[in-house]
Amino acid sequence: MLNIRLMTGADQDAVMPMVEDFYHSPAVEHPVDPAVLERTFQDAIDANEPLLTGLVLEEEGKAVGYAYLTECYSGEVGGRCVFFEEMYFQPQCRGKGYGTQVFRWVKEHYPHHRRVRLEVTDSNPGAIRLYEKLGFRFLEYRQMVLEGGFAGFQTDKLSGGREDGCESGMSGPVDGHGDTLQLHSVGGAPLL
Repeated sequence: MLNIRLMTGADQDAVMPMVEDFYHSPAVEHPVDPAVLERTFQDAIDANEPLLTGLVLEEEGKAVGYAYLTECYSGEVGGRCVFFEEMYFQPQCRGKGYGTQVFRWVKEHYPHHRRVRLEVTDSNPGAIRLYEKLGFRFLEYRQMVLEGGFAGFQTDKLSGGREDGCESGMSGPVDGHGDTLQLHSVGGAPLL
């Protein structure tokens, strides 16, 4: 049976090796600095960090998985969203229905959130099957990130009359690859 509880500092020795396994799996598309992974664990156990919750997933009193949940507001749904930042189970605990139990726990603890969101790579078909069985669907968005936050913002690389690189009424390709770019925030409002 799976036990789900909040993460504490005492869980570091059990959780961090699983975090390393997760970040060296096909579920993650790029390397992440170990210092960032450590900082994330510390934030997950910090009561003063309200946006991140860490969960320890236990079988017979032993940590066999973990999850990180974050929250945000989405204008698309007019309310709060809970986002599965990460969910990991050790290989011997997969296929036991534990993932479904985690989603039940989240449903119970976040009953008023209007959307549950997660990321999944194509190289994880088992997870995709579970998520679709639970009612998830793919959004037709492609996510974009700006590493380092606005420290990485490069307005000097934009061209054209307006600072955002767009001309009034412009609707053609703007990225050099034939794709029309429309940048929106997570909530759906135009970003630039």
